[in-house]
Amino acid sequence: MTANATYFGNAAWAQEYLDFCHRDAHFRSRWLAAGGEWTDKVVIDLGCGPGNVFATLGGKPRLLIGVDVAPGSLKLAAGLGYTTVLADAAHTPFRSHVADIVAINATLHHCDDMTAVLREGARLVKPDGILITDHDPQLTAWDYKGLARLLWDARLWVYRMTGRGFHKTGSQQSWGLKTEVHHRPGDGVTKEFFESTLQPLGFDVRVHPHNHRIGAEALAGELGRAQWKYRMGNVLSGRDPASPASALSLMCIARRTAGEEPEAG
Repeated sequence: MTANATYFGNAAWAQEYLDFCHRDAHFRSRWLAAGGEWTDKVVIDLGCGPGNVFATLGGKPRLLIGVDVAPGSLKLAAGLGYTTVLADAAHTPFRSHVADIVAINATLHHCDDMTAVLREGARLVKPDGILITDHDPQLTAWDYKGLARLLWDARLWVYRMTGRGFHKTGSQQSWGLKTEVHHRPGDGVTKEFFESTLQPLGFDVRVHPHNHRIGAEALAGELGRAQWKYRMGNVLSGRDPASPASALSLMCIARRTAGEEPEAG
């Protein structure tokens, strides 16, 4: 939480993130296919950062709430039209079943307890409302082994030497890596994780693997083509880079079809 507040609270780093992440036409197409327009909807964006999702989708929500732990990012989000709330995404101050859409984009892997955040997002969804998560690393795709693992670790030095975006200085790279607690080889999300967490809470769960550069077609089973470095990482790890298990991210679209189950005991 401290790392997220520090990294995404830095004005320059947050602005860079807003300008370049989750802003392309593929992202917009995929999210509109998943949840439709946000106009006239009550939307809660957990881990909203500087507001990338709304900046890309647009629309006129009836109420747009952004939750984050980084005040610097929330300031940028407020400028886009968010009503901002400084809070832990696993413990929000809202009543249950209040949102038409709960968005959790590129957030779960930044949180200590991914299950707690996903359950909190589910708690906020109205009957027949939708929870959408995206851009969390798929465990099987990032589980690099052998030479692939060595090259993966070496990339950080290359990024620093070339001044690549988000790694321009040692401080920026260090804090950025500290935020991604579940974005490491052998960690990440799975289809089973989403289903086992959300189905008992009364949700119909659909999980769509994709390689980022794919729009609405991802919901029809197309993966898109990953960059060469990720394909090579999977080949060197003994996996087919074209398989769903090698897709970089999972998009989860979960619709509440029943009331939340009472806690056991």
